[in-house]
Amino acid sequence: MKSLVGETSSATGPLKQGREFVWTDADFTRVQALIYQRAGISLHDGKHAMVYSRLSRRLRETGHNSFHDYLGWLEQHDGAEWQEFINALTTNLTAFFREQHHFDIFAEHLRSGPPGAAWRVWCNAASTGEEPYSIAITALETIGSSATFRLVASDIDSRVLATAAQGVYRLENLKGLTPERMHKFFLRGKGENSGLVRVKSELSRAIDFISVNLIRDDWPFRDPFDVVFCRNVMIYFDAPTQRRVLERIHRVLKPGGMLFVGHAENFSESRDLFSLRGKTVYERR
Repeated sequence: MKSLVGETSSATGPLKQGREFVWTDADFTRVQALIYQRAGISLHDGKHAMVYSRLSRRLRETGHNSFHDYLGWLEQHDGAEWQEFINALTTNLTAFFREQHHFDIFAEHLRSGPPGAAWRVWCNAASTGEEPYSIAITALETIGSSATFRLVASDIDSRVLATAAQGVYRLENLKGLTPERMHKFFLRGKGENSGLVRVKSELSRAIDFISVNLIRDDWPFRDPFDVVFCRNVMIYFDAPTQRRVLERIHRVLKPGGMLFVGHAENFSESRDLFSLRGKTVYERR
């Protein structure tokens, strides 16, 4: 899932204050506008230190001597640096089987379907892969075959998406998985790869990793989904952006399809689109 986490501080005027680059309120305001335009993220005041730290690396990489010049250059070009800009301002907090009750409800929903049904699921905050692999494990344990299950896992951050597709993790990060799941779905590394695990092909074959920006109109989906996981993403959008994204999710979900959201997200004001079915679980109207 995506989040913005950093120090809380403020900057006033063109102060350097021992920093490598001059950092002003005007620079911060431009960053706020640009990340909102490109990713729909409402970057709240009080994140000056976090933004300075993250974007200073981009100035060094691109050879710019000031935020003013870097942001001006960014606005005049439409290349790969925009992706790096977005990557720099997003942090990924995730774990295998986070919010376990969602996976229990998901399994129940799968069991309630007709035998042999072909399930299409979308996880739109794939991060480094722990969430989509948890979804796929639940599905394969419940319906028993990847032939009747397809998961699309997307993210706006290209770097974490590449990590997710690779499917390699430190063993210590899988402590919450049962020995049975470890044996069935993961391969332990040996020698120089000791302490690492890789997801088995049975699991990775069920997942398509793609890049999707939730606030853009170019979602590449032709067939509707039975289930959408959109967890801990929309808390970083303002209310109008949340509504637009919910309307689009509504369009790509089948009637009666399930939407799983984060523990801090509540969409009771969109009752015309979704009905609450359980704790942070909604059904498409």
